[in-house]
Amino acid sequence: MLAQGYARTYRSNAVLTASPGQLVLMLYDGALRALAQARDAFSWPESERRRIEVINQQLLKAQAIIAELQGGLNFEAGGEVAVTLNRVYDYYNRRLFEANLRKQVQPVVEVERLLGEIRDGWAEMLMKQGGSQPAEPVRGVA
Repeated sequence: MLAQGYARTYRSNAVLTASPGQLVLMLYDGALRALAQARDAFSWPESERRRIEVINQQLLKAQAIIAELQGGLNFEAGGEVAVTLNRVYDYYNRRLFEANLRKQVQPVVEVERLLGEIRDGWAEMLMKQGGSQPAEPVRGVA
């Protein structure tokens, strides 16, 4: 229990001291973690009672994070890139909704892969801008 408290404090301090770019990276990592957990839950035995609950919770979490990323888009400053990302995020949320509704893993795998590519591009951009090495992704894309 004590370790969980320390971890929560560390995460809280990391968020409070992060740059806006690092916060976006943290959002990507959080969404990817949720997608990985949902994907893993699909492989649980059908008899596992919590299987559907975990899939639902993690997909909703990923969708909420993607909605947060979408809500943070600045269309004036971002121009066509922001418009394109808005469409991409809409697509991701539709695919995750379908995955949750039909309990199909394939849309989760697709969104996880595509979001991972955006995350990696964002991390590379941050590294080039600031010269600091961003954290490695916390995911296991299938």
